[in-house]
This record gives sequence, C-alpha cells and structure tokens, in this order.
Amino acid sequence: MSIRAAAESDLAAVLPLLRGYCEFYESDPSDEGLERMLRGVLAASEETAFLLVATEGDGGEVVGFALSQWKWSSLRGARIVVLDDLFVADRARGRGHADAMIEAVAEIAARNGGAAVEWLTGPDNRRAQAVYDRVGGRSEPLLEYRLELG
Repeated sequence: MSIRAAAESDLAAVLPLLRGYCEFYESDPSDEGLERMLRGVLAASEETAFLLVATEGDGGEVVGFALSQWKWSSLRGARIVVLDDLFVADRARGRGHADAMIEAVAEIAARNGGAAVEWLTGPDNRRAQAVYDRVGGRSEPLLEYRLELG
C-alpha cells in the first residue's frame, strides 16, 4: 500500500471513486462539477487544499482518496485541516488504506502548523466510525446545518 499526493494523471481513477462516495451519501453532482473541483484542489497549494490517493503497492491501482482543505477555527484560535472526503473502494476495504490516509492527512496538517484535523460522517456509517475510533479520533455532539445557495 502507498499513500501519496494525487496528480492530474490520477483524475480518471479518482472520479469513479468520488462518484461512489457521492452515491453513498445520496448526492448526485455533475461529473463536470466533480472534475472541476478535483482540478481546483490539484492546482491549490498544500496550505490551501490537498488530495491524497491510496494505491495498491507503489505505483499500483488507485483504490482510495482523501480530500482535505484548511480553515481557520475560532474555537482553537488556529488553522485546522478539514478532512472533507475519505473513500476506499469496496474491493480494498479492511486493509488499512483509510487509516493510512488519515495518518497522512495528520502529517501534512502538523507539517504546516495545523492544530487539528476534523471531519464529519453519517451517524449510521458504523464502518467509518470504527476506523475513526481506531486512529484516535473523538466524536463531538454537534449538529451540522446547511444553507443551500442555489
């Protein structure tokens, strides 16, 4: 297994994984929108946003991704990394890819002076919660609100 920064050459492999992630959360953005988002993240500096991929072995097939971005946290008085999306293909689950990607996100956050890594998951996503508990994550009793703009 290998975790590395994504490259533009990984887009074709990441897009179906991102689609699988969206389907899991019952969302259906356009393929064009997803590709535009991925290209924007790839073009950003690591201190703004970053995309990691998990592969089977060095240079092997891309089987997962972690998409993260930075934000300022008033509650911490510091910048933090938000792990927005984490997904591993069904065929590769249970082999440590998710754990390794979270660890890699945390290393990037620490290297760039981040105070924490935060993420959300569905309350019924027990498999993901088991991973998050295993890597030392703690859940918070907060509700997420959203205001749609279009």
